[in-house]
Amino acid sequence: MKEFLKTVRWTNSMFLIGTFLTTITAVPLYIWHYGLDAFQITLFWFFLISTGLSITLGYHRLFSHLTFQARWPVKLFTLLFGAAAFEGSAIAWSADHRRHHKFVDHEEDPYDISKGLFHAHIGWLLFRTGPDTPLTWVRDLKKDRLAWWQHEYYVPIAIGMAFAVPAAIGWAWGGPVAALGAFLIAGVARVVVVHHMTFCINSLCHWIGDRPYSSDCTARDSVLMAVCTFGEGYHNFHHEFQHDYRNGVKPWQFDPTKWTIWLLSKVGLVEGLRTVPEEKILKAQIAEHERRLQAHLDQHPLTDSLHAMLENARTRLNVALERWETLLVQYREAAERRGEISRREMRALKKDVREAADQLRASIRHWVETHRSLPAPTA
Repeated sequence: MKEFLKTVRWTNSMFLIGTFLTTITAVPLYIWHYGLDAFQITLFWFFLISTGLSITLGYHRLFSHLTFQARWPVKLFTLLFGAAAFEGSAIAWSADHRRHHKFVDHEEDPYDISKGLFHAHIGWLLFRTGPDTPLTWVRDLKKDRLAWWQHEYYVPIAIGMAFAVPAAIGWAWGGPVAALGAFLIAGVARVVVVHHMTFCINSLCHWIGDRPYSSDCTARDSVLMAVCTFGEGYHNFHHEFQHDYRNGVKPWQFDPTKWTIWLLSKVGLVEGLRTVPEEKILKAQIAEHERRLQAHLDQHPLTDSLHAMLENARTRLNVALERWETLLVQYREAAERRGEISRREMRALKKDVREAADQLRASIRHWVETHRSLPAPTA
């Protein structure tokens, strides 16, 4: 028993359990006694969105992965409201997260899903299973004066932003009763909700969904998880292309964090948005599909005629992909030299790229239809 007790992270455990119990007991009692008005609902949603986005946009995509550069107002906002999420400083959080990407699904992964869903979700915070992540993982962030200031004064900033500020706003709005409600609803309950939204990224995003870009790790893409985590649910894409500021890379995918970063770039508050070339993304999808097909063919060999049909579709796809990539590179290079290239030449290049893209889409459709026509595996 003594050895078990030594593994408990007592501060984390008391805070996580205490806020959860308060949320399921004191919050309903307050609502039953005093009711729930528009002020409390609005304040809850303001703090939920502000703290949630400060984790996904700030802690994750800005500080952990450096997917864009931000001016000081954005940094300060995400550091203040990120602290209000009570998930540690941006520097400590980023150290754990970078270590997770380096050792995903292995022993040194802080929230290794192979140790179970509970461990990945919250168990790693409740129990010590190894040494804490050293700050050598974030030497670059230690040089950021705002990030280091938040790290040094994290506890008072977190308490103030998470609990004191909502309570003060409540007091100014409606006196002590409103202050108590704001403390409980926009403070405690909101912390619990944001916690488990974030924890789902570490657990369910490695559990639910599919893996269209790579099956080398457990990270998965899930629309459901994206809705629950401000767009972080496209986790398979993220693990394959972690330095892209987007998680939902397709235009129709739900990723409010991506949309917020893009909007901030339009008003000059962020810049240098990093993206992965679309041809690299497409290649990853094709390679993963081919890997799965080959695994199937290893178990169920094709007849010569089916094999020839498959090779023909693959060759057609590769030729179309190579042509599209070549023309795309030429168009991008020409776009960088606009003063040296005539408008007619640019229009011609753009037309060639569009035609090559159409041919590529047709080749992909043919390739997919060919795969679908293959005999299904027998039991």
